[in-house]
Amino acid sequence: MTKETEAPSRLRRAITGPMLFAFILGDVLGAGIYALMGVLSEEVGGMLWAPLLLALLLALLTAGSYAELVTKYPRAGGAAVFAERAFHSRIVSFLVGFSMLAAGVVSAAGLAIAFAGDYLQTFLPVPPIPAAMVFLVIVAAVNARGIRESMGANLVMTAIELSGLVIVIAVVGFFMAGGGGDASRAMETPEGTGVGFAVLGGAIIAYYSFVGFETSANVIEEVKEPSKTYPKALFAALLTAGAVYVLVGLASAVALPADELQQSTGPLLAVVEATGVGVPSWLFSLIALIAVANGALLTMIMASRLAYGMAEQGLLPDALGKVLPRRKTPWVAILATTIVAMLLTLIGDLATLAETVVLLLLFVFLSANVSVLVLRRDRVEHDHFRVWTFVPVLGIASCILLLTQQRGIVWLFGAGLLVVGLGLFALAQWARRRSGVSHGE
Repeated sequence: MTKETEAPSRLRRAITGPMLFAFILGDVLGAGIYALMGVLSEEVGGMLWAPLLLALLLALLTAGSYAELVTKYPRAGGAAVFAERAFHSRIVSFLVGFSMLAAGVVSAAGLAIAFAGDYLQTFLPVPPIPAAMVFLVIVAAVNARGIRESMGANLVMTAIELSGLVIVIAVVGFFMAGGGGDASRAMETPEGTGVGFAVLGGAIIAYYSFVGFETSANVIEEVKEPSKTYPKALFAALLTAGAVYVLVGLASAVALPADELQQSTGPLLAVVEATGVGVPSWLFSLIALIAVANGALLTMIMASRLAYGMAEQGLLPDALGKVLPRRKTPWVAILATTIVAMLLTLIGDLATLAETVVLLLLFVFLSANVSVLVLRRDRVEHDHFRVWTFVPVLGIASCILLLTQQRGIVWLFGAGLLVVGLGLFALAQWARRRSGVSHGE
């Protein structure tokens, strides 16, 4: 095996192992868990921990494929880079990359809507859509400031959002120690529903809480010693998030019956209040706002780096590859993705936006799992992580299974976005041919 060397990059390698761990953990934890338990309890009753555990296992399958591909080909662009190498088709590479890019921008729009909703209204009664747009502008400013500054902000926000989940676990622990709660609820499922079907249905919902790890592939050019750093940070972050989620699921079931969780729009706040511990309600609103802001920042970092990487590949206009001379950040890509996310906030339907993100990412994950197998015969000159062959095979099966569970309206919205993407791709190629510039020049 040859010694790892850092491939040259126009981006600054400033992300250390701990920073990458916090980046992935912050994006995986996200804001979903703060509202997830009520929806999840409709599927599984009190067995909230089981679908969370199954979703973690499904996510680890695709994460294994990402660990091999990202360390083998450490370039911004993520799944689009892998697809082009595996399938030698620019249109396939574009569709995979655009699915990832669209998922990121749609997710950021959804997070902006969530930020400007009830949690913000607790402190500042302002019109939601304008507030969402202002929020995205602030996120863009932090993103453009620099990757190191963005990572520093992420470290603080990740610690805060994680502390909120730890508070839930701790107060329910004290509640149980004092004789409160009912541990038997953690094994209850809805009447007339088999355990297997209930857990699978819940896992489809819970899977959304783990998909944030894929954003890390698009900052790999800014990671120090990526072949060593990336796999450790990736698996450690997923396992940490999974452990926290399972404990929060157990705590929620112990503290409240399933029907009460389902009725609450802030289920974790309801859990804390049920314990009788004096944690102020405004504190959880603040923690939720920070969690949403952190998720939006990390998502927009990914989207802008992906747009930059696709421009470097010749899949998007060259202008998106422009970098600020001093800050070394892709400023045109940041500006473009922010404007699109602001326009998407006008849709206002958070549920459809969130489900569309999952649909688009499942196609990306399916491509990544297939790419691992296709690229096994490709050799590189540096050490990289290698996953067991059965892992991407199971990853392919898990993606197909989850794709079959999506709603028709979500399929239509996702297809519409891809049609728009194909139109942009055709325009970009036409402009290149007209200017006499070919891919690779």
